Amino acid sequence: MAEPIVAEPHTEAEVVPKSYLVAFVLTTFCFALWGFANDITNPLVEAFGRIFNQSNFVSSFVQFAFYGGYCFMALPAALFIKKFSYKTGLLVGLALYALGGLAFIPAASVGEFMPFLIAFFVMTCGLSFLETSANPYILSMGPASTATQRLNLAQSFNPIGSIVGILTAKYAILSNINSLDGPKRAELPIEEFDAMKFSDLAIVRGPYVAIGLVIVTMFVLILVKKMPRNQDSDGSLDIGGTIGRLMANSRYVGGVIAQAFYVGAQIMCWTFTAQYGKGVFMADGMSAGDAATAA
Repeated sequence: MAEPIVAEPHTEAEVVPKSYLVAFVLTTFCFALWGFANDITNPLVEAFGRIFNQSNFVSSFVQFAFYGGYCFMALPAALFIKKFSYKTGLLVGLALYALGGLAFIPAASVGEFMPFLIAFFVMTCGLSFLETSANPYILSMGPASTATQRLNLAQSFNPIGSIVGILTAKYAILSNINSLDGPKRAELPIEEFDAMKFSDLAIVRGPYVAIGLVIVTMFVLILVKKMPRNQDSDGSLDIGGTIGRLMANSRYVGGVIAQAFYVGAQIMCWTFTAQYGKGVFMADGMSAGDAATAA
C-alpha cells in the first residue's frame, strides 16, 4: 500500500529578508526625509513674501527653484544610478540635500532672496537623486513577489515626514517670525527693517540647518554600512535607445504629461490655499501674522 503524500507546509516569502533589514530601514528613512523637505517649504512662499516685502509672484520662485531641481536632475540621476549603484545614488542625494540645507547659513547672513533660491535648488537636486535611487532600491531588497509590499511600507513613511515638515513650518517658523506684514514693514526705517529681516531669516534658517545635520548623520550611516548592491545592470548606457523606446510608448508619454499637470496643480493648491485662508482670516479682523499662522 502506497504511503499517503504529505503536503509540505506553505511558506510565504518574507517582505523584508533579515539580511536586508538594516539597509531597508536606512533607505526607508530617506522617504520621510524628502517628505519633510517638500512640506516645510510650501508655507515659505508666504514667509519670504512677508520678510522681504515682496509679491506672491516673486515669492513663488521658491517653488520654481525647489521643483526646478527635480526637473533638472531627474534624468542625470537615473543615468548616474544606472552607471554606478543605488547606494552611490543615495549618498550623492544625501550630500546635495545636506549642502542645500546648510547653505541656509550663508544665505541668512547675506540677507538676499536669491541665495535661498540657490539653496532650494541644490537641495532638490539631492532629493531627485534620493527618490530616483530609493524607490527601485526598496523593490530590489527581497523576493519579487513581495516587492510591492516593501515599497508600500517604505512609502508610508513619506507622509510622516510631510506632517513633521508642515508642523515645523507652522510652529518653528511662521509662529515665530515677526507678525508685521509687508506694507507695515515698508514703513519702518531701513535700519529697523533690516534688523527685523535678519532676525526672521535666522528663524527660517534654524530648521533647515537642523535637517542638514540630520542628513549628514544619515550620509555617514549609509556610507559605513555595507549595503546590498542589487545592481542588475552592467552599467552600460543606451540613452538614445531607451528614450526612443519610451517615446514610442503612448501610455508612458500620456502618463508623464498627466503627472506633470497633476503635480503642478497640487503644488499650486498646497502653496496658495494658505494664502487664501490668510486673506479670509484678515478680512475677519485677524492680524497678518496670526492669520498666516492660522492658515
